[in-house]
Amino acid sequence: MTQKSTKIDEEALAEAYNRALSLEKSGKFDAAAQAYAEVLALDPEDHGGAAVRLASMGRGETPVKAPDAYVATLFDQHAEVFDNVLVDQLGYCVPLLVRQRLQALELGPFDRVLDLGCGTGLTGGALRDMAEDITGVDLSENMVEIAHEKDLYETLYVAEAVDFLDDNDDEPFDLIVATDVLPYMGALEALFFGAVDNLVPGGLLIFSSETLPAETFAGRNFMVGPHQRFAHAESYLRDRLAATGFEIVEVGDITVRLEEGEPIAGHLVVARFKP
Repeated sequence: MTQKSTKIDEEALAEAYNRALSLEKSGKFDAAAQAYAEVLALDPEDHGGAAVRLASMGRGETPVKAPDAYVATLFDQHAEVFDNVLVDQLGYCVPLLVRQRLQALELGPFDRVLDLGCGTGLTGGALRDMAEDITGVDLSENMVEIAHEKDLYETLYVAEAVDFLDDNDDEPFDLIVATDVLPYMGALEALFFGAVDNLVPGGLLIFSSETLPAETFAGRNFMVGPHQRFAHAESYLRDRLAATGFEIVEVGDITVRLEEGEPIAGHLVVARFKP
């Protein structure tokens, strides 16, 4: 995991970031964009996610993914309260939805499962009795430590999802699950190709994604939504999966979570690798 460089002027960075946030919240987007540019100049690795916030305001290029330093920092900070906040306050139940769909489609049990973005182990817990062996991967070291304490996984790695898929030399998996990973990724080609390289023929890829109305996308394949998370058009998901060698088993409409009490619309996708 990338550590903060000691060369960062933490005081100046905090001042610029807080100023940017304040300007953004008061609707002064041009001034906020200038302040976020200062933030990026002070912290090029972008631990605070300035690039994502700029895109969310429509003031910057949409990045191909959220910066690794930002995702790691975000989840390291929230690891201790993660389960409580996500499940109890935000109504997050995607891991249980994954389990329900697998059972309804009569898929499984599985020999080898890969849980990308495993977090504290919510998906691992939901699938534990359906799998012989589960490997968990997450960018946040603090999350992985909590998952390790739950004793749900045979193997755990601290790594970025696509990097892990690129570097992994172990036996292929017959199920790869990625719940709440796509909201931190824009372009999905590398993820899907990486999944293909790590699946047995006929293996399954299951993932959740967030989406927005067609008029909001305005022809775009993906964009950063109002809550600084990536949303993907269903047509883009279908197109990229087909181009990578997957056949769609099903695409279901789901509520991914609540945000300020409002349901966030998304998809739960089950796809099969057909070489």
